[in-house]
Amino acid sequence: MILDNFRLDGRVAVVTGAGRGIGAATALALAEAGADVAIASRTAAQLDEVAGKIRALGRRVITVPCDLSDLSAVTAFADAAASELGRIDIVVNNVGGTLPNTFMTTTPEFLEEAFRFNVSTAHALTQAAVPHMLAGDGGSVVNISSMMGRSAGRGFLAYGTAKAALAHWTRLAATDLAPRIRVNAIAVGSVLTSALEVVAQQPEIKQRMEADTPLHRLGEPWEIAAAIVYLSSRAGGYITGKILEVDGGIESPNLELGLPDL
Repeated sequence: MILDNFRLDGRVAVVTGAGRGIGAATALALAEAGADVAIASRTAAQLDEVAGKIRALGRRVITVPCDLSDLSAVTAFADAAASELGRIDIVVNNVGGTLPNTFMTTTPEFLEEAFRFNVSTAHALTQAAVPHMLAGDGGSVVNISSMMGRSAGRGFLAYGTAKAALAHWTRLAATDLAPRIRVNAIAVGSVLTSALEVVAQQPEIKQRMEADTPLHRLGEPWEIAAAIVYLSSRAGGYITGKILEVDGGIESPNLELGLPDL
C-alpha cells in the first residue's frame, strides 16, 4: 500500500524548536507516523505539553530544555537522544529566525548572530547526529528555510541571507552525506505561528497578506509537518539536496514592513 511508505515505525527523530508552532506540529506528526521523538526548546513547560500528546499516541519521547544558540547544548541534545532512544534516523532543524531590521541598524554582529542561529545550529546538530545515523540505516535531515531565502524584501536582510545560506548548506550537505543520509529543506511561506501572532490579530494586515498569496490564505503548521513526514519517510526516499517550497504560491514577500527610503 502506498500509505505504508509514509510510515516511520521504529525510527527516532530529533526536532529543535519543538515547544510550539512548526516544531511542535512536526514532533506530533512524526509520532503519529510511528516515530519516537526527542524534542528541544528553551521552555520546559511547552515541551512537557507536547511530550504529553506524543505519549498519548503511544510513542516514546524525551524532552531537552536548552538554549539552542549554545552549540554545545545542540551537540548534547543529539547525544541524549541517541543514548535514551537508542538511535537517530531523522533530524529536523527547525529552530531559527531573526527579527526584521533596517539596513543601517543591521550591524555585522547582528548578521553573524542570524547566521549562527539559523545555519550553525543546523550544522552542529546534524554533525552530532551523523555518526548515530550511520551506525544504523542512514536517515534524513530536513531544514526549515524560508521563501525569504530566494526573494527580496526590505527589512529582511539578515533573515533572508541566513535562510539563503541554510538552503545552500542543504545542497552541499546532501552531496557530502550521500548516499546514506538524505538532506532536504522546506522553504516556508507565511504560516500561522507565534511569529505571526501580532499580524494575525490585525485583520487589515492579515487580509492584505492573504490577498497577496495566490492561495488566498496563510499556512498552518501541520501543512509544514506533513511535508517533513514525506521527506523523512521512504515515500521521499529518492529526494535529496532539494528545497521544497511550501508557501502558498508566493513569489515575493506578502508582508511589507513599510520602511522608508534612506
